[in-house]
Amino acid sequence: MSEIEKYLKEYLDYLEVEKNRSPKTRENYERYLSRFVATIKIKTLGDVTEESIREFRVRLSHENLKKISQSYYVIAIRNFLKYLVKRGVKALPPDRIELPKVSRRDIETLEYGELERLVAAPKISTFRGLRDKAILETLFSTGLRLSELCALPRYIDLDRGEITVRGKGDKLRIVFLSDAAKKTIKAYLEKRPDTNEALFVSLSKKGKVLGRVTPRSVERLVSYYARAAGIPKRVHPHQLRHSFATDLLINGADIRSVQALLGHANISTTQIYTHLTNKELREVHRAFHGRRRKN
Repeated sequence: MSEIEKYLKEYLDYLEVEKNRSPKTRENYERYLSRFVATIKIKTLGDVTEESIREFRVRLSHENLKKISQSYYVIAIRNFLKYLVKRGVKALPPDRIELPKVSRRDIETLEYGELERLVAAPKISTFRGLRDKAILETLFSTGLRLSELCALPRYIDLDRGEITVRGKGDKLRIVFLSDAAKKTIKAYLEKRPDTNEALFVSLSKKGKVLGRVTPRSVERLVSYYARAAGIPKRVHPHQLRHSFATDLLINGADIRSVQALLGHANISTTQIYTHLTNKELREVHRAFHGRRRKN
């Protein structure tokens, strides 16, 4: 085992055991870091330099990866270096690494009219349509990650409209259901013929309950109803999370509250949405400021 492999294993174990990160987080970090090591042929910690990281970033950019995807690799490298510094191991200082600036275009949201059409698209005369509408209402009402939505338990307090969610890093937070979401979930559960403990279930073509809904099936239904609603772009579940965050900020919510609702560990992750809302505020200013002077 080379020096770099030894420290990588220690870091990944640290993430899972001491930082209590999920196995999925460990898997992602292992993929990002292993690719860096393999691509640049890193053998020792001394090989991790500003130049080697710059070379790796150039290679990623040549693959036409989105800036936000490139940033995941850089964040993983920087966090690995932070761990080494914390342990007193001699390594490149993490603050020497700049994160890529993520363009506003890399975070796609839906216009409010598009959201309304999307949520209204399922035909609630059928059980499947009722389930699908409940999923869409819940996604926009709570800003849940796809994995969090799929893990929701069936038995929740609909009267209170609050759900305790176990998010990244096994951290608990509370999310809230809108009146529309509560009404639709209640109607959907009243028609459930099974005793499965999952809130949202996968269905066969004939409507038979197969088990807990999968992330892939939610992605497919969101894409299907987006096309049915006449939305002229690819729509995925995470866009409803983005739309949830920007909707709150545009309507006056403070960023710390939005951070708590989204379950972000760092405020810097939430601040990316302020770039989106700045555009909205500019349009408000243009429309309403100094109107009397124009006259």
